[in-house]
Amino acid sequence: MKMRYLGRLLGVVFGWLLLRHPAGAVLGYLVGWAFDGGWLALRDGTPAPRADDPYAVLEIEPDASMEEVERAYRRAMSRHHPDRVAKEPEPVRRRAEVKARAINAAFDRIRAEREG
Repeated sequence: MKMRYLGRLLGVVFGWLLLRHPAGAVLGYLVGWAFDGGWLALRDGTPAPRADDPYAVLEIEPDASMEEVERAYRRAMSRHHPDRVAKEPEPVRRRAEVKARAINAAFDRIRAEREG
């Protein structure tokens, strides 16, 4: 169960306590709403897919055909391939390498499930 209200609730409480005014509660609610909606993600803006779900990594449904899986794999690799960010700073390149490894592992896992 996802708790999409928790950021808003905590925002209201802390906003009220910090500013001691109803405007603080409103401001805290808005900040909490942004956190709940994923607007203030601490990463590159995309939520990290669960490592144990290869379909989430490739952003496809589990009932996708093998053609759709291969197409999603190619699309994901074209977006996140480390060669695309070869001239970027080291942290960006490292993040791309980690993402590319996750995409490869997800594709290999799906292919192994379906073949065997």
